[in-house]
Amino acid sequence: MRFFTSVHLILLAYIIAAIVFWEMSLQKQSGRIYAQEVMTLKARIDSSKDAYTYNREMGELQHSLSVRTTQYTGEGATFLIVILIGAAVVYRSINRRIMLSRQQNNFMLSVTHELKSPLAAVKLNLQTLEKHQLDEEKRKQLIDRCIKESNRLNDLCNNMLFASQMEGGQYRPAMEHFDLSEMVRATVNDYANRYPRKFEQEIAPGCHLSGDKIMLQIAVSNLLENAVKYTPEDKPVKVALLIAGNTAVLRVADQGAGIPEAEKKKIFNKFYRIGNEESRKARGTGLGLYLTSRIVLQHKGRITVKDNVPTGSVFEISLPA
Repeated sequence: MRFFTSVHLILLAYIIAAIVFWEMSLQKQSGRIYAQEVMTLKARIDSSKDAYTYNREMGELQHSLSVRTTQYTGEGATFLIVILIGAAVVYRSINRRIMLSRQQNNFMLSVTHELKSPLAAVKLNLQTLEKHQLDEEKRKQLIDRCIKESNRLNDLCNNMLFASQMEGGQYRPAMEHFDLSEMVRATVNDYANRYPRKFEQEIAPGCHLSGDKIMLQIAVSNLLENAVKYTPEDKPVKVALLIAGNTAVLRVADQGAGIPEAEKKKIFNKFYRIGNEESRKARGTGLGLYLTSRIVLQHKGRITVKDNVPTGSVFEISLPA
């Protein structure tokens, strides 16, 4: 990348220098033409005998010089501006591709880890069940862990599948009228079974809307998974669903480290994750919030992130109810 950028900078500097040299050469040539025309005029007309004609033609020569100077300067400036705009467009395009390539590389690193972790956990639990005679409580714990890891794997595969379908324009939402309150409550309860004593919920009943129930359930699941991921084990995740006029508002508040102000607009970008794969500890692929934002926009809603008090973040989804 550094070599590539250096080559482009050298080429840009060479082009600019060529334009400046061309401009200076034209101006010098124009000056020579003017000087030659003045000499011809002086040889042709005696300024002392016919001052009026001499001054008139001298004015025309000066006007022609001024026109050429303006023309050459304008052309040079136009070429220079076009070159700089083109260089800026090329640089932004290359930089965008490089950033996307890095994000995709981070995605591959993280998704490999995300796929291997639950598979390894399930395999270890099943091997333990196979090799040891355990009491019923221990067997139940290991089976519950297998189910929990399988659910994680299923959520990850769903995110990858739906993100790919939405990007390719292959997914068509199945619109239906359903009870959002019941769907959110069922989703929170499912996560509460996976993470006992982790959720505090306040869900207003009777909130109905029209939309793709499966996609909206994925959006809610992504927010819950994201909140659990960044909230310390001894602190709860708060989920609230309320009706404000003709709008359903879902709030998911975590108590993690929070999101820097400069990062809040970037976290909904595809593959984007705060930090890098070497420094971040929380698992994830950078697809969850991206997919959630796409789903919300598809339902003509709005998603925002705010600071929680005293610490953490609050994700808020507003949907027409």
